[in-house]
Amino acid sequence: MQETILILDFGSQYTQLIARRVRELNVYCEIYPYNKIPELSPDIKGVILSGSPFSVRDKDAPIPDLSKIRGKIPLLGVCYGAQFLAQADGGEVLPSEIREYGRANLGFINPECLLMKGMSHDTQVWMSHGDTILHLPKNFNKITSTASVEVAGFKIENEETFGIQFHPEVYHTTEGKTLLKNFVVKISGCSQNWTPDSFIETTVQSLREKLHGEKVVLGLSGGVDSSVAAVLLDRAIGENLYCIFVDNGLLRKNEFADVLHSYKDMGLNVKGVNAASEFINALKGIKDPEAKRKIIGNKFIDIFDNEAHLIEDVKWLAQGTIYPDVIESISVKGPSATIKSHHNVGGLPDFMKLKIVEPLNSLFKDEVRRIGRALNMPADLINRHPFPGPGLGIRILGDVTAERVSLLQEVDYIYINTMKEMNLYDEVWQAFAVLLPVQTVGVMGDERTYENVVALRAVGSTDGMTADWSQLPYEFLAKVSSDIINKVKGVNRVVYDISSKPPATIEWE
Repeated sequence: MQETILILDFGSQYTQLIARRVRELNVYCEIYPYNKIPELSPDIKGVILSGSPFSVRDKDAPIPDLSKIRGKIPLLGVCYGAQFLAQADGGEVLPSEIREYGRANLGFINPECLLMKGMSHDTQVWMSHGDTILHLPKNFNKITSTASVEVAGFKIENEETFGIQFHPEVYHTTEGKTLLKNFVVKISGCSQNWTPDSFIETTVQSLREKLHGEKVVLGLSGGVDSSVAAVLLDRAIGENLYCIFVDNGLLRKNEFADVLHSYKDMGLNVKGVNAASEFINALKGIKDPEAKRKIIGNKFIDIFDNEAHLIEDVKWLAQGTIYPDVIESISVKGPSATIKSHHNVGGLPDFMKLKIVEPLNSLFKDEVRRIGRALNMPADLINRHPFPGPGLGIRILGDVTAERVSLLQEVDYIYINTMKEMNLYDEVWQAFAVLLPVQTVGVMGDERTYENVVALRAVGSTDGMTADWSQLPYEFLAKVSSDIINKVKGVNRVVYDISSKPPATIEWE
């Protein structure tokens, strides 16, 4: 039985962050939309209600059915969740005279309340709400206040039910981890036994029971997700795992040979397929980024399917799907506009007729890396920056040709290797180069040049949902720019991208 904290999502931008903070306490948790509450079982130890972009006063405000939760297991409402609890029991929630957003300090704390144990007087918290709880219902007791928010938190009498109007999950709430630990461990009684080693043990055992020794095929990409999934499956079923690593001609310089060698050194049953010319030919004359993604994705499926059919009696397809992909597919917000097709999600064509197994679909990216380290996998695989499925095909803006791929591979090689040499690679979430469909005038020696522009990108993030551009040292940027222009024929200008996500995306296409 896996002890679990259930998080009900009302559409807050911080919901995933609540989950991450709970898991940092070595406690497993899952996110569900507020209107799709699963059946409660003994392993669900507590429930957290997230914030929301809605107001509880809105006509279409989300209203959960908490009848099976209230008073039966511990419950913590955060921001919208707290306001909903108060209003549902007859309290008064009204618009704040001044929108309460940003840092605040807890001036009053009830030291007898278990939720607030260990929190310091005047501790900083982060507010983000347009409404406020003006009056509490009779059986609600105030447990904390700020200078401008009289009811910053409450507890319901004779219930382990709490509400707070600040966000304990964000960095700016300096003792938020203390509050969450109080709720998850002291109040809900979770034993903090969800560790990388325990995940590996239970996952390998469940894979053995699920797959019954049947054959599984897995498409490897060289990335951390598919690599960790492969090692877990290899531990579970050994030679019955068949890995296929396709060279689409859009990988980084030397990557196909280097990564294939690493996989074989790890003892994986892997086959390398060189299909570079097929992909490059299929992309001829294609400039639209969505069209590129679809062509690359469809070509990969064709090649992967052909290779899979060479293996007799395959029953399963393994995928490196991770938890953010799953959350997005059941989001409380419903279908959203397609910004760009996701290269990991979208399923399989019907003709493949394989059952799906996803060993990592409960993990965030940083958790996948921790599992990889616990599995003693090579550091260069575990610490590798995220790399898109379409590869350099979406980092070459405009036409994708063998010549342009080769040029970008050289630029990227210099950029990434210099970053490693100067101990910067592990300091950023993702770094890469982009070849622009632009030429500019330059001077080399005494000659005029009219050559290509490349953009360098480096961002900091925890999960790719949001990202800030990395402030790399000037001496590093100067060296990289000089080396690229001097060593890569066809480039005479280097620029650095200082856009954050949002409003920009991490990749350019």
